[in-house]
Amino acid sequence: MEILFIIGRVLFAFLFLGSAFGHFAQREAMTGYAKYKNVPAAGLSVVVTGIMLLAGGLSILIGVYPVIGSLLLAAFLIPTAFIMHNFWSETDAQAKQNTMISFNKDLSLGGAALILAYFFANTSDLPFILLG
Repeated sequence: MEILFIIGRVLFAFLFLGSAFGHFAQREAMTGYAKYKNVPAAGLSVVVTGIMLLAGGLSILIGVYPVIGSLLLAAFLIPTAFIMHNFWSETDAQAKQNTMISFNKDLSLGGAALILAYFFANTSDLPFILLG
């Protein structure tokens, strides 16, 4: 069953590594959207959250400080659900539905990151991908 844990870690981590890449490769567009959502210091926030996604994703992928990495991802995901995906403010039905999907996704992934943090903190014999 260890293979399931490793596959799950890889799949979970790749989502955030891809998102981190997007934060840096499309920084101007991400900053514009963050400004639209009234995020303070939008440009800096995009860079900081990109670093959080990169560090958290790598941490879970390779098993280096995975508790911290999981908590970094939760610290990104849970506030992002409320700040960036506030579906209750949308008036258009289609936009509301799409935003609610993103809200639920981020909140669920934030919960999964918290579960991983707990799991990593309470299990000493986890299989690691690159660390053996």
